[in-house]
Amino acid sequence: MPKKNDAPAAPEATPKKGEVLTLTIDIGGTGIKAFVLNAAGKPVDERLRIPTPKKATPNNVIKVIEKLAKEGPAPSRVSVGFPGVVKDGVVYTAPNLGKGWNGFDLASALQKRLKHPVRVANDADVQGLGSVTGKGIELVMTLGTGVGSVIFVDGHRIHLEVGHHPFHKGKTYEDELGAQALQKKGKKKWNRMLAEAIGDAQRMFNYDRLYLGGGNTKYIKIKLPPNVSTVSNLNGLLGGIKLWEHKPK
Repeated sequence: MPKKNDAPAAPEATPKKGEVLTLTIDIGGTGIKAFVLNAAGKPVDERLRIPTPKKATPNNVIKVIEKLAKEGPAPSRVSVGFPGVVKDGVVYTAPNLGKGWNGFDLASALQKRLKHPVRVANDADVQGLGSVTGKGIELVMTLGTGVGSVIFVDGHRIHLEVGHHPFHKGKTYEDELGAQALQKKGKKKWNRMLAEAIGDAQRMFNYDRLYLGGGNTKYIKIKLPPNVSTVSNLNGLLGGIKLWEHKPK
């Protein structure tokens, strides 16, 4: 059964007849989360979570999403944040999930199964949509099973794959800042690498703001620069509303 997790004790709004409700799904390496939101971005039901299947193939992940969709109020549309490269609803990479994702049209498959319009974007992109102000250069990095990233220029979204770029002694950002690195090397070294990554990102992108999201932000112990802040995991679900205000990519 889905579990309630990281949500208000009670919904913030009651569904009204005829209003647009958005089921927002956040697919992670360890858990798949869901929220039903009204047009104002207020939850009309509590947040639910089901662990990501160990064999996270397209069919197995879709089955979990179907279970989550049946738990809350019937939505008008569905937004999905996915941990990999996504273009026009088609998945091209899923480094922290199972096999069978390359070239898989997740948006069409979910639309067929759920009987609602569906939009799918990279999970960091969706988290960013729920976090940025729309002014200046705003970089978003998510620290979870892997490392996600997206940059916004005056609110215009450009997806990045910083996590798989070279970073430190021949290793990538994900090698040094992903969940495996945190577990293997410990919080102290992970924080040291994060501080180095923040400095590198400032020099690369000259950002005005950097937002750090994802479940592993709770392990951050370093003092962050004034223009760097952490954002709630719930932004990855709230960004599902914003996804419908932007053209799909």
